[in-house]
Amino acid sequence: MSGDLPIRKIIHIDMDAFYASVEQMDNPDLKGKAIAVGGGGKRGVVSAASYEARKFGVKSAMAGNLASKLCPHLIFVRPRFERYSEISKQVKSIFYDYTDLVEPLSLDEAYLDVTENKKGNPSASLVAKEIRERILKEVGLTASAGISINKFIAKIASDYNKPNGQKTLNPEEVIEFLEKLDIRKFYGVGKVTAERMYQKGIFTGADLKSKSLEYLDKNFGKSGRYYYYIVRGVHNSEVKPNRIRKSLAAERTFSENLSSEVFMLEKLDHIAEEVSRRLKKSEVAGKTVTLKIKYSDFTLQTRSKTLPYFISDKSIILETAKGLLYQEKLNNSVRLLGISLSNLNTEVKKKPEQKSVSVQLKFEF
Repeated sequence: MSGDLPIRKIIHIDMDAFYASVEQMDNPDLKGKAIAVGGGGKRGVVSAASYEARKFGVKSAMAGNLASKLCPHLIFVRPRFERYSEISKQVKSIFYDYTDLVEPLSLDEAYLDVTENKKGNPSASLVAKEIRERILKEVGLTASAGISINKFIAKIASDYNKPNGQKTLNPEEVIEFLEKLDIRKFYGVGKVTAERMYQKGIFTGADLKSKSLEYLDKNFGKSGRYYYYIVRGVHNSEVKPNRIRKSLAAERTFSENLSSEVFMLEKLDHIAEEVSRRLKKSEVAGKTVTLKIKYSDFTLQTRSKTLPYFISDKSIILETAKGLLYQEKLNNSVRLLGISLSNLNTEVKKKPEQKSVSVQLKFEF
């Protein structure tokens, strides 16, 4: 195949246990201890866990009471998102010393395109090493990095030598690496999809690569095409300095289950106010209001309504959410409510998907 893909050098930087590491840095008494950022009560949820806590199986999105059972000496720390945002800005300022092509994914990770960088360094691996050293020296935290020909492979690579390490996948190594990779390691293949793939005899990248595009389309719908190309090392998404926000949301988990819509109205009022505040702060508006309902048995339901105009005002968001709440009878008592706005006025038409499946194999990394 001809090498007609755009040639890029992409770095994925991922801060190590970011929230927990910030807490340990700011409070020396927490260093070396098992800590969880989040709530430890029966309704609490772990937002992040230190590596000391992870050894006991504690991980993000885990219920606080379960985390406490796994690690009885676990220390819970309330999250301080303003502080995390402050540290994140310090880290990103280092990125911009090397390239303007920085695409933040969250407070603790980002893609950098260093194909042509401000330091004139032809080695993306050395650039990543220098960035990590500066983060440690200037911020006081460790970071891991993945380096390769596109965002998909760089993100996978950044997990390999965590914490405080990096892995480079040179162009000529990509295909063999992907063929040997457990399907669960593929970014974009979740737990449910992995189980479906296992049932169909797909355990590794090589197994996935053996399936035709038609087979993957038939069995995995819209995602089939994505799987077909990524296992061949093809992922043409550019590093986007200004990522387009697709939705904005807020939600609340209640200390006690709510069994009547009447008791939920006050909660919805606060949530709508928070969504409106975030919309106005981001200077965006949306047309589609979605009400998220999580029941006491942990089943999830969403109800949506698209308006003919863009909104950001609390009163309209609240009235629309109320209408969705009363739209149909609740299935059970409710433990969580959320409101999101999508179909925002920031969205633009996507570029058509490139169909090339070739990989450039000669490139200095």
